[in-house]
Amino acid sequence: MAHGEEPDDRTARGEREPEAEHVVRPGTLLVASTELVEPAFRRTVIYVIEHNDSGSLGVVINRPSDTAIHNVLPQWSNLAARPKALFVGGPVKRDAALCLATLRVGVDIDDVAGLRRVDGRVAMVDLDSDPEQIRPLVEGVRIFAGYSGWTFGQLEGELERNDWMVLSALATDLIGPPRVDVWANVLRRQPLPLAMLATHPIDVERN
Repeated sequence: MAHGEEPDDRTARGEREPEAEHVVRPGTLLVASTELVEPAFRRTVIYVIEHNDSGSLGVVINRPSDTAIHNVLPQWSNLAARPKALFVGGPVKRDAALCLATLRVGVDIDDVAGLRRVDGRVAMVDLDSDPEQIRPLVEGVRIFAGYSGWTFGQLEGELERNDWMVLSALATDLIGPPRVDVWANVLRRQPLPLAMLATHPIDVERN
């Protein structure tokens, strides 16, 4: 549990308590295991947007690029959480942008054009919608270039190899502050012994 937060606080905000094991579903995190050393996914945290019989889709939430939002989608720059950069969501369709928002507590988006709830306080944002209409409803948005995708059964195979840990997401994971190690933070809030992985060195060969 994050310091200073009681379970009732999270319930009031529509967030789930972190747990050590989960079934993959929209709103869970895929956290790269310490054994996953493929450069594209090493120490990544993926937010799962879709998971069904057709496959799975998510975005890496801890890979900011050097491209500023105001250079590619200036109308969304004010709503973008810091760092106001385009994030690399994954290796698929890098030329396409996808946007997620953390909603304000208690807002109803059922009839709001341009917003589709993914889970809890996280919603997909249509980048063709009017940012000024979205602004009162969100705490911030994150825009991703590309996404991470798996065909049917592919992710299950990676889970069987223990490439990923399936953990709960908090809505605030998407718009966390700059220069924070999201991978370590997510692990640190898990029960022991899983929390101990947060101290795993970034580069084993150098330690």
